[in-house]
Amino acid sequence: MLEIIRSWILDQGLELSTADILARCLIFVLIIFLSLVANFIAKHFILRGVTAIVSRTKTQWDDVILRKKVFNRLAHLAPAMVIYVFISIPLEGYGLAISLISGAAVIYMIAMGILALNAFLNASLDIYNTYEVSNRIPIKGFVQVFKIIIYFISGIFIISILLNKTPVYLFSSLGALTAVLMFIFKDAILGFVAGIQLSANQMVANGDWISMPKYGADGDIIEIALTTVKVQNWDKTITTIPTYALITESFKNWRGMDESGGRRIKRSINIDINTIQFCTEEMLNRFGKIQYISNYIEKMKKEMDVYNEQELVDESNLVNGRRMTNIGTFRAYIETYLRSQPMINQEMTFLVRQLAPTEHGLPIEIYVFSKDKEWVKYESIQANIFDHILAVVSEFDLQVYQDPSGRDFNKLIR
Repeated sequence: MLEIIRSWILDQGLELSTADILARCLIFVLIIFLSLVANFIAKHFILRGVTAIVSRTKTQWDDVILRKKVFNRLAHLAPAMVIYVFISIPLEGYGLAISLISGAAVIYMIAMGILALNAFLNASLDIYNTYEVSNRIPIKGFVQVFKIIIYFISGIFIISILLNKTPVYLFSSLGALTAVLMFIFKDAILGFVAGIQLSANQMVANGDWISMPKYGADGDIIEIALTTVKVQNWDKTITTIPTYALITESFKNWRGMDESGGRRIKRSINIDINTIQFCTEEMLNRFGKIQYISNYIEKMKKEMDVYNEQELVDESNLVNGRRMTNIGTFRAYIETYLRSQPMINQEMTFLVRQLAPTEHGLPIEIYVFSKDKEWVKYESIQANIFDHILAVVSEFDLQVYQDPSGRDFNKLIR
């Protein structure tokens, strides 16, 4: 082409040197014009055509790819390809200039290719996150590793172009830099290995509630990346934990509670031991009027009357024979009360028990499960239960133990 245009210019009566420069300039301008045309066609015809096709499809994944501008970045390759293919024509005989411009075009195409591939990987991750399996097996860490590999390989190719060396030469020289690379990418390597273990063993997933006091983490996982795991605490702060720390250190995952039928209520109240006593007939008559345990009182009185009669028990003293106690009756009341509550899961562990007496009294522990696992509702259910229990203690001639306060000492002085 250069010869044809140069011959035509010579026919117009110009000198050879002038004709050569003018021919080269004309071809160079033509290449620039063709690159602009290619860019216009790619963006205004091909890209719009692809957009129209994607908008008419019923699938959503292609919309995500379009939204991430994968095709927009691929469109930038068109003008660079025109320059790369035709630049040797006007610069014929100028090897260094051809090498520089061609190299710049290749570097530009590699950069655009990386951006397009990066956008495609981001789109793929968004598509994957729409599936339920993404909560159990997050792949963001693996995608980040793949990106690092792509950036690294692309960097090698760009350096090889700048140094005018083959990529094989650069790859072969990396052996001496292995230790340095291992140090630079230490966190990435540890995070990648940890990510494999976390995913393979399904130890954590997005949305899991974890507690890790060492890092001040107590909340839901919002992101599992290559080197970090982000936890949004209940006070809405964000805690960042190294991914490998979830492998090397202990943490608590509350997923089992979320997947079960309830959330545990485990709390006790301390009864003043000095108020524990055998039930008198007057007390039993009074307790029998309490709706929740009226049947229990009647049943136990019959059982004990039969036993004491058979054993010829001297009933002049309450110590003799079988007797009901106010603490035992109170426990029976609590159990019956909880059995009647619709918010308590009756199919899971259900205990109302005594713990070992301490200097703070006799602990009566409630160990049951709330059906509602949402934190606010769970706390409300738990509070309502203990509001009632604390209010009803005195009905059984019992008192809740608490350490003496200044008000108590003032009463003694008076």
